[in-house]
Amino acid sequence: MSAERKRLILALVLIFAVNLFIIALARSASADLYKKGASGQTVKEIQSKLRDWGYYRGPVDGIYGSKTEEAVKYFQRKNGLNADGQVGNQTLAALGITPTGNSGGGAAQSGDLYLLARLISAEARGEPYIGQVAVGAVVLNRIDHPSFPNSLSGVIYQPDAFTCMYDGQFDQPISESAYRAAQEALNGYDPSYGAIYYFNPSTATSAWIWSRPLIVTIGKHRFCS
Repeated sequence: MSAERKRLILALVLIFAVNLFIIALARSASADLYKKGASGQTVKEIQSKLRDWGYYRGPVDGIYGSKTEEAVKYFQRKNGLNADGQVGNQTLAALGITPTGNSGGGAAQSGDLYLLARLISAEARGEPYIGQVAVGAVVLNRIDHPSFPNSLSGVIYQPDAFTCMYDGQFDQPISESAYRAAQEALNGYDPSYGAIYYFNPSTATSAWIWSRPLIVTIGKHRFCS
């Protein structure tokens, strides 16, 4: 092998190694986006979400102090996340805030997709795929309904809205089918035909839910208006 060819191969290897190093640095930076000492508009948004959901009682001032750190830890513990008090991509997604530090990493990098997939997996695990999409569609239908919060994270974290938030199912690993179902629902597919409620008649304890007009039954769930 000629000396020139050796130099060319060495140069290509070095370029490849440098690119891997840059990617690793970018991923490392994006995994630790906001922590104590940070400030700015995104910190305000984090504080606002935490305050609205009852995790934070301090001022929404955009300064990531001790109170914000403790509120983040509390939120992380309650939602099956690593309770380190630092807001990386997973915690941002769980808060319904789309991460900006890393555009790669697949479906989990989208805040809405991540939250909706987690809810679908928790509420409709074991249901037919179309039933999983329908559960996602109900969440999205609620956003447009005046009786519910006007954001996906607000609907999901609304008190007493979903039993999975209290029985531990929301903290379980997300199934691959739930990600696909969430994406289809976000793309506009609605096999619930506009439903804003659903329930399993074999486990429902509320007499009121039976009064809701039935639209369609899919798997074990009745979808209602």
